[in-house]
Amino acid sequence: MNTTVLELGRRSYEEVWELQKRLVSLRASEAIPDVLLLLEHEHVITLGRKTTPENFRPQNISVFQVERGGDATYHGPGQLVGYPIIKLPDNDVLKYLRKLEETLIRAVTSYGIDGARKEGHTGVWVGKKKLASIGVAVAGWVTYHGFALNVNTDLNYFHLIKPCGLDPNVLTSMKEIAGHEFNMHEIERACAGQFSEVFGTELHYGDLDAILRQHPISPQKD
Repeated sequence: MNTTVLELGRRSYEEVWELQKRLVSLRASEAIPDVLLLLEHEHVITLGRKTTPENFRPQNISVFQVERGGDATYHGPGQLVGYPIIKLPDNDVLKYLRKLEETLIRAVTSYGIDGARKEGHTGVWVGKKKLASIGVAVAGWVTYHGFALNVNTDLNYFHLIKPCGLDPNVLTSMKEIAGHEFNMHEIERACAGQFSEVFGTELHYGDLDAILRQHPISPQKD
């Protein structure tokens, strides 16, 4: 099995949200192989299917209601976001979630951070603190949305919401735990490497523009 990795740098949420849906359609039709998008977002809050009004109060920041599971969360600079666009071979979403957790646990462990699972709470935890959030959607058994790993994230932004229904102070970052900043590209490559191991796939780094040129959007008929 092969996976194309696309490193997108820093992108707006809306742009990548639309991109994901386009790639899901291409993957469902077997036009492309599995894809792993790795990037950072500009400051944004997203509201999952479980978001309740008490967990979100409107602020001066972009907000999107999206298809993924989970509650409200924040994305922004210094946070590594991964969106796997993969066709589930066994239609087992819970197994897929556990594999995403395992990918991140292995990646942060390689930096001396003791990541773990917490019963009843999807994501990656370090003691009583939450380091990474996971929220996915599936269309035609192709996954989208994914994970957010707090690397050098400004944790103050989580105080705009109740992230995943939790006290904002529960959120932590690799920087907060280790006491120093990390190189985002190195963390990105570490997560990609562990994704390859956990999912049993061979990675190939690709170019988004080339993929979109090969698969242009068909013009709408009147």
